[in-house]
Amino acid sequence: MASVLILGAGYAGLRTAKLLAKHSPQLTVTVVNKNAYHYESTQLHEVAVGTREPADITFSLRQALPKNVDLIIDEVVKVDREKQQVELAHHEPLSYDYLVNSLGFESETFGIPGAEENGLPLIDIPTALAAREHLEKTLAHFNESHDPNDLRIIVCGAGFTSIEYLGDLVYHLPALINQYHLPADQIKIDCIEAMPKVLPMFSQDLADYAVHYLESHGVTFHTSTPITAINPGVVESKESSFKANTIIWTTGVKGSHVIADSGYDQKRNRVVVQNNLSVKDHPNEFVIGDVSAVPDPDTGRMYPTTGQIAIAQADVAARNIRALVAGRSLTDFKFHSLGTVCSLGPTNGVAEIFMMGHWKLKGHVVGPIKKLVNDRSVLELSDIKTMLESN
Repeated sequence: MASVLILGAGYAGLRTAKLLAKHSPQLTVTVVNKNAYHYESTQLHEVAVGTREPADITFSLRQALPKNVDLIIDEVVKVDREKQQVELAHHEPLSYDYLVNSLGFESETFGIPGAEENGLPLIDIPTALAAREHLEKTLAHFNESHDPNDLRIIVCGAGFTSIEYLGDLVYHLPALINQYHLPADQIKIDCIEAMPKVLPMFSQDLADYAVHYLESHGVTFHTSTPITAINPGVVESKESSFKANTIIWTTGVKGSHVIADSGYDQKRNRVVVQNNLSVKDHPNEFVIGDVSAVPDPDTGRMYPTTGQIAIAQADVAARNIRALVAGRSLTDFKFHSLGTVCSLGPTNGVAEIFMMGHWKLKGHVVGPIKKLVNDRSVLELSDIKTMLESN
């Protein structure tokens, strides 16, 4: 039997494993993942703020995967593409006939000095918990230090994760103020963004709504303000300095460093794949999810790396592996977005939906929609029981 090795059990890898196990009994499927659990990366900001616990956004891989899928908990070190082997940190190398490389993302610092040392990224459960612990300890410390910077919070970046973090933060702040007996009028939140626009993936009216909502809850935006350095307690720009003892780093992400370490032709650890999601000159290898760069045939620009796209890629990758085994022609990847939903806390947000027309939504109606999106993701990756338990 031919062997399929899947690296990473995020949205793309987990979905591919489930599809291959269900529809391809002639294949042996093995998944390698760093953790024994899958986490919903689109909800990390909630753990970082404290509105949800890790158990709320994670589930067991062993329980979610079909019994005929092997699961190895280990870190991928390198892919030897000529030998068709994958080196692991704690196991012997694994050989494969077909490879699905769906390793996840890492924080992108863009080479800004001090960003890695002094910023708090949100890329997995440990970093989200570290950001939450830092925020709570720093706020609580104000009663002892009386340092105004303990009550100042800076969010670096104004993209999707940044805005969702800010939304949950302003929602949760009253509880933190009450818990630590803080002076509400002294809390200061700044969002610093190099580009002139916040939430560029949304139409201007929806982006404006999100900005105005957050501004009305105490957030100050500094757009067209590129960050030049992060020092302890200070974010530097060309003309300004911003002080805060909590600095959240959500300016962007890149693919896993394993991509560059393995000699792929890449940019920011993302591989430009062919239309069928395979790698040029390696037809048995598919790169999907956060480590792939997929051109939109209509615009020529790369699709963004989102959970929705990762799941759609998994469907095509699984179909094409089955086609290779059966000697059939492969399917090209074509993506039709269902829309985008950005939460502003659990009860507010903005959304553009492309189902039965083009819907622009804002306000409290978006809260339930965001929940439906999260539930659908869990259902596609696991089962109804897991979905219900996550609520």
